[in-house]
Amino acid sequence: MSARAPRPSPEPRGSGTRRGVGGLLVDTGPLWRHQGFRRLWTGQMVAGVGSQLTVVAVGYQTYRLTGSTAMVGLVSLGQLAPLLAGSVLGGPVVDAFDRRKVMLVTQVLLAAGAAGLAVNAMLGHPLLWPMFAFTAESAAFQGVDWAARRSSLRRLVPPADLAASLSLQSAAFQATSVLGPAAAGLIIAHAGFSLVYWLNVASFGVAFITVTRLPALPPESGGQPAGLASLAGGISYLRSSRPLAGAFLIDLGAMVFGMPRALFPALALTVYHGGATTVGYLNAAPGLGALIGSLLTGHIGRVARPGRAVAVCVVGWGAAITGFGLATWLPAALALLVVAGAADVVSSVFRMVIVQQSTPDAMQGRVNSLVFAGIQGGPRLGDAESGMVAAVAGPQFAAWSGGLLSIATAVVTCWAIPQFYRYRNVASAAVSFAGAPVESADRGGRAGEAEPEPGPVS
Repeated sequence: MSARAPRPSPEPRGSGTRRGVGGLLVDTGPLWRHQGFRRLWTGQMVAGVGSQLTVVAVGYQTYRLTGSTAMVGLVSLGQLAPLLAGSVLGGPVVDAFDRRKVMLVTQVLLAAGAAGLAVNAMLGHPLLWPMFAFTAESAAFQGVDWAARRSSLRRLVPPADLAASLSLQSAAFQATSVLGPAAAGLIIAHAGFSLVYWLNVASFGVAFITVTRLPALPPESGGQPAGLASLAGGISYLRSSRPLAGAFLIDLGAMVFGMPRALFPALALTVYHGGATTVGYLNAAPGLGALIGSLLTGHIGRVARPGRAVAVCVVGWGAAITGFGLATWLPAALALLVVAGAADVVSSVFRMVIVQQSTPDAMQGRVNSLVFAGIQGGPRLGDAESGMVAAVAGPQFAAWSGGLLSIATAVVTCWAIPQFYRYRNVASAAVSFAGAPVESADRGGRAGEAEPEPGPVS
């Protein structure tokens, strides 16, 4: 008779709770395990703070120069076309050249735009046209830099750490969106605009140094020649990959129909009977929720069905926006916006898991640039849609109806593209570290019987 195995000692009371709570928090392991990712992330974090400093300074300086809020809006609007054009046209460039070299060039070009703003701020009488010219120049290269960084991720971390790495990038962005604006006001008040812009130049210098220490990151198979044919291939691939198409469309629907920020001034005045402070609270609440949500993504890598998770998050976003549109008590409205922001950022991490896993390395630049264009363009279309609906039926109707339409578009997307809804996380099985990933849902049959994606179209 074999000896009885020793009974495991009982866990200390509360240890399971601590482990469960710890598992909810964003996993910082990739920062310590993967040197290349740590360098990429650090540069992104520093440059992000610098960029957020500049966003605040540009708006405030433009208003100081002109006394016109309309002019502040025009400076922002002037960045949209170059941002979208740079994002879409930059994708083929990212897939044609070593992505490390692309990032080195974009840091220099982004720093040049910030330096132009700094020199203008140092003039005795700063001019208005540089506010348009240099912000547009910087916007044109933001999408290229974003696509190059996202395209490099799979080469720097193994598949098992991909979701955690995306969560860390999201958390960094949300943190910079809080730290940058908070610091900008203090710096402007005590040292003026020029120091803010020079600090942004320095932040791109730090990012440049971190990129120089990365390994070479050439596209798989040598890359595709940059050109319109390459761009058309990226668009064709995005349309043909149904998990990708579903992830793109479900987010676009949520942003176009459910984005309420254009309604904040009217709601602050007519429903909550406040003023500028109330508008500020309404704008800050989704960002606070996004920061909280990005820090509570520890379980994302263990979710087997990211498509379903995206759908749940978008439905949660829509429900929170619907409730916000119906709320007449400001604290309740702010709480619902916090929930909406958290749902949105968790959804974005799951969507980027799908993008990374279902896009071959040779297509990463083009697909990520198109995704970035959607991320930037969707909320602006949402501003226009909600503004027009509010002009006809009032801001509350525009808000709650937009939330319901977000839910409806999520349901329709999952019904029309079941491969997106059934998509399975393939990090542990179906993705090779350097090879092209596969769809986890087949093209008409059962989920889980993987079938390769079509090859990239050049």
